[in-house]
Amino acid sequence: MFKNQLKSGALLSYISMGIGYVVSIIYTPIMLRLLGQSEYGLYNLVVSAVAYLGVLNFGFGSAYMRYYSRYKVVSDHDKIATLNGMFLVIFSLIGVVAVIAGSILALNTSFVFGSELSISEIETAKVLMLILVVNLAISFPSIVFTSHITANERFVFQKLIEVIRIVLSPFVILPILLLGYGSIGLVVTTTMLNLIIELLYAWYCLKILNMRFSFKHFDFSLMKEMSVFSSFIFVNLIIDQVNWNVDKFILGRFFGTISVAIYGLAAQLNTYYLSLSVAISNVFIPRIHRLVLTENSDFELNQIFTRIGRMQFMILSLIITGFIFFGQPFITLWAGSDYKDSYLIALILMVPVTIPLIQNIGIEIQRAKNMHQFRSWTYFFIAIFNLAITIPLAQRYGGIGAAIGTGISIIIGNGVIMNWYNHVKIKLDMIYFWKQILSFIPALMIPVMFGILSVLFFDLDQPIIFIISGLVYSLIFVSSIWLLAMNEEEKNLLIVPLKRLLKR
Repeated sequence: MFKNQLKSGALLSYISMGIGYVVSIIYTPIMLRLLGQSEYGLYNLVVSAVAYLGVLNFGFGSAYMRYYSRYKVVSDHDKIATLNGMFLVIFSLIGVVAVIAGSILALNTSFVFGSELSISEIETAKVLMLILVVNLAISFPSIVFTSHITANERFVFQKLIEVIRIVLSPFVILPILLLGYGSIGLVVTTTMLNLIIELLYAWYCLKILNMRFSFKHFDFSLMKEMSVFSSFIFVNLIIDQVNWNVDKFILGRFFGTISVAIYGLAAQLNTYYLSLSVAISNVFIPRIHRLVLTENSDFELNQIFTRIGRMQFMILSLIITGFIFFGQPFITLWAGSDYKDSYLIALILMVPVTIPLIQNIGIEIQRAKNMHQFRSWTYFFIAIFNLAITIPLAQRYGGIGAAIGTGISIIIGNGVIMNWYNHVKIKLDMIYFWKQILSFIPALMIPVMFGILSVLFFDLDQPIIFIISGLVYSLIFVSSIWLLAMNEEEKNLLIVPLKRLLKR
C-alpha cells in the first residue's frame, strides 16, 4: 500500500504541478492586468514581509517527522498521542504570537517599507498585512495535520486536495478581481480557501487516520530535545527568507513597487522551478527517516540520493535549457513587455539553484542523521554574505544586481561547501553523483543546438512560431534523453505503468 501511495503521490505531484502551470499561464496575465504593475508589486512586497513571520514555526515540522518515525517503528501509540498534543499546543501558541507580531508590523508599515511608497499604497499595505497575518496564523496549527498525513505516507489524498485547490482558486479569485476588489479581495479569498483546505486535512487525520491527541503529560525532556534538533532548521528557515525575500524588500525601499513587480514575476517563475524538484523528494522523506534508523544504511541512501538526483536533473534540465532559449519571448507574450527584464533576473536565479535542487533529498538525509547543524551555520554566514553584496549590487543594477548577489551566494554555499560536507561527513559519494549527472551532457547537445538555431533563425515573438518551436524542442529533448542518457530502471518507471494502463 505504501509503495502505491509513494508512486501515486509522486505522479499526482506532477499532475498537480502540470495543472498548476496551465492554470497559471492562463490566470497570471489576467491577474497582472487587473491588478496593474504597481499593485502587483505592492502585493509581492507585503507577501515578502509577512513571509518572515513564517520562521516562527521554528522548524518543528521536520522535528515531528523525525520523532513520529521513531515512535512508529516501536508502535508506541501513547507517545505518538503525546507528540500530537504537544505539537498542536505549540503551533497554536505560535499562531497567537504571529498575530501579535504581524499586527505590530502592520501598524508600522511606513517604517517597514520606506519612503518610496505613496500614502495610498501604505494604507493598502497595512490592510494586506493584517489579512495575510491571519492567514499565516491559521496555517500554523494545520502543520500538525499535514505532517501527520505525510508521516503516514498518505500522499494521494494530500495531492488530490492540492489539485482541487489549484483548479478552484482562479475561478474564485478572478470574479473578485473583476469586481474591482484588487489585492485586498485576492488575499481575503485566498485566506478563506486555505481555511477550508486546512479543515479538510484536520478531518482526514481525525476521521480516517484516527489521529489521537493527549494533553495530559507535556514531555518537557522531549521538548528540550526537539528544540535542539529544530534550532538549526530554524536557522535555515531564516536564511531561506533572506535568500528568497530580502531582494524584493531591498528593491521596494530603493526603487518602489514597479521594480518589485518585475523581480516578483521572476521570483514566481523561480518558485515554479523549485517546486519541480521538491515534488519528487518530498514523497521519500518518511522512507529516508526509516532507513537511517537501520544499520548499514549508507549504501542504500547513496543509491536513493543519486537515483532521485538523476530524475530531478532530467526534468530540470528540460526546463532550464528551454527557458534559456524561449524564456524571453515567453515572458513578453505572457506577461507583457513591461516585464521583459524579468527574464534575465529569473535566469540568474534558476541556473545556480539547479545545484541544490538535484541534491535536496540530501537535506533530509542530514536531518535524519541529526547532522544538519553544519548546513545551518554555513547558510547563516552565506546569507550574511548574500545581504552584504546584494545591497550595493541592487542599488547600482536594480533587480538584476539583487539576483546576481543571490546567485553567487547559492553557488558558494550549495555548489562548493555543501557538496564537500555531503561527501566527507554525510558519506554521500558526491564524485559518483556528479559523474552520473555529467553523463547527461552528450544527450543535451542535440536539443541545445536546435535551441540556438531557433533563436538565430525563427521569430519567436510570433505566438504560433513560439509554440511550435517549443513543442519541437521538447520532443527533441525527450527523445535525446531517452536514447542517450536514461538507464533501464529509469525507462521502466515509465514503461511499466504504461503497459499496465494499456492492459486495463
